[in-house]
Amino acid sequence: MAAVVPDSSSDSIFGKENGVHPPKQLDAGALFVLKSKGPRWGKYAVGPLQFGICYGAVVAGSLLGGQSLKFIYLLHNPNGTMKLYQFISIFGVLILFLAQIPSFHSLRHINLVSLTLCLAFSACVTAGSIHVGYSKNAPTRDYSLNSSGVNHVFGGVNAVSIIATTYACGIIPEIQATIAPPVKGKMFKGLCVCYSVILATFFSVAISGYWAFGNQAMVTVLSNVMGNGQPLLPTWFLLMTNIFILLQISAVTVVYLQPTNEVFEKWFADPKMDQFSYRNVVPRLISRSISVIIGILIAAMLPFFGDIMAVLGAFGCIPLDFIFPMVVYNVTFKPSKRGLVFWGNTFIAVASTALATVGAIASIRQIVNDAKAYHLFANV
Repeated sequence: MAAVVPDSSSDSIFGKENGVHPPKQLDAGALFVLKSKGPRWGKYAVGPLQFGICYGAVVAGSLLGGQSLKFIYLLHNPNGTMKLYQFISIFGVLILFLAQIPSFHSLRHINLVSLTLCLAFSACVTAGSIHVGYSKNAPTRDYSLNSSGVNHVFGGVNAVSIIATTYACGIIPEIQATIAPPVKGKMFKGLCVCYSVILATFFSVAISGYWAFGNQAMVTVLSNVMGNGQPLLPTWFLLMTNIFILLQISAVTVVYLQPTNEVFEKWFADPKMDQFSYRNVVPRLISRSISVIIGILIAAMLPFFGDIMAVLGAFGCIPLDFIFPMVVYNVTFKPSKRGLVFWGNTFIAVASTALATVGAIASIRQIVNDAKAYHLFANV
């Protein structure tokens, strides 16, 4: 979940009001809306989706951070009795502190560290999966499907939503915000760098993890490495990898939290006063603390990482990345209805709308099923 953090020099889809500069547009769809229909259209059509994605990523990051802490705890105390929600709360304390960083511009160095850590832990997980796959303790691999019928269909759609979230995250957090004329060239270069990182990290982890564990691969591959209470990799290696993950998730969670902070603070901030003045610090401290606490509470209540990713994909990533850009392009540039561009965009938008609709149903269904199978604040 490496992100690209922008400078702090331009406006956002949420509008520039009272001299306050909120975060800038978060993805290609929003950029298109801004260029063609103006900030008011984007504010009410795209803004809520972007807000939901960013805050959903905060919830998912909090959950993943808690899981990493629990993993480290179990490495040193396999019979420990602490629960997942306790580790999520501990991680939340760290996010409460980092959330007070005032602006996107202040996060640029954190983001560079995040990218480095992403490359590091992806290399570790890939190497670990390959090592386990070739070791004498390698688990029995089965690549057949576990479900059938309706569960099979909904599971497949759910997987597509998760993939949409995972591989679209590069164009969600501010990759377009560094764009200046000429737009097309810089956008293309930015996306090339983004997807180069995705290919080197996400694909390597996914392929090696599935090869090593088959259909028993869990949402986080490292969970498989614990075996039956006995780690399949050296303790020092697992500890190092989880520290990389913990630090990287901390950075990413703060990056995704920042746009939601800015949306709230445009109501409270006084742009005529310094950002570190008492007038601005107190409202910022209160609003950001409440925002983090709510996110941590949701993560602790519904600790189902895959389900959260599916919801983000169905309700946010698919509409923003595959529906809005196509529709707005056809509406704005009015390509010939006899041409391939118009019908290609139309087909993508219609197919993506159907996929997003079914994906929304599947993701909510899965959360309900998991909540019934386990319980709120489950220790999974």
